Amino acid sequence: MERGEDEADVDAVLSGDVERFAAIVARWEGPLLKLAWRFVHDRERAEEMAQEAFMQCFRRLRQWRGDSRFGTWLFSVALNVYRSRLRTLGRRAPHEPLPGDLPGPDDAGPRLLAEERRGLVRREVARLPLHYREALVLFYFEEQDVAAAAAHLGVPVGTFKARLHRGREMLKERLRKVME
Repeated sequence: MERGEDEADVDAVLSGDVERFAAIVARWEGPLLKLAWRFVHDRERAEEMAQEAFMQCFRRLRQWRGDSRFGTWLFSVALNVYRSRLRTLGRRAPHEPLPGDLPGPDDAGPRLLAEERRGLVRREVARLPLHYREALVLFYFEEQDVAAAAAHLGVPVGTFKARLHRGREMLKERLRKVME
């Protein structure tokens, strides 16, 4: 996802070639869908949220000033959409397990324990308050560095670090209680 491709497509769309927005969607659909999935754990709802994020992106395309990477700006728009949708739902992410979190009857041994552990961590992350969950998802699951994740959330680096630290502490405590 080179910056040049995004810039060229944005320039083309803003110049009237709205068909070029399809290239932006094709490049970023996977990452936005994956991010939405981490918040709602429901494929259909994640697809709706990603689509809504692209619609907002299209409407606000002139607001991207080019002083940050397009992907950073797009993720910020998407995160705002996702937060808004979660508030409208009036609840946090569902508590059901993610596909693949629960091992099948034929699984055994260390693989079973590792899958159970990953599933447990994902479920507990999904239960954290939204701003801590966002920090953990961007940093650990999306593997963004602190500066990029803070930019995506639109918060100072120090605020992001504090949320990340507090989220880790809350997660540790929740996991400790579950393990007892």
